[in-house]
Amino acid sequence: MAGHVYIMASQRNGTLYIGVTSDLARRVFEHKSEATKGFTSRYGCKRLVWYEEHFDIRDAIAREKSLKKWSPARKIALIETMNPDWQELYRGLWW
Repeated sequence: MAGHVYIMASQRNGTLYIGVTSDLARRVFEHKSEATKGFTSRYGCKRLVWYEEHFDIRDAIAREKSLKKWSPARKIALIETMNPDWQELYRGLWW
């Protein structure tokens, strides 16, 4: 089963949430609609700013765990390699 690692943000250089899922579009929608109360709803992390696909969900989980240990500056640098303007990426998802 494939998986995605993703980062949601409250705003540029704001609060970040790192997650993993097998269905990125559904999971981002859940964050945006606050379907589940938790970190992202509490801190307003409703903007998808970075993601990467993995062919095996186990690899995605390992990557998520690794990213969570990174410093905030390193996470921001990662986001800006894919999305330098911190644009909302959710609209571009078609699966």
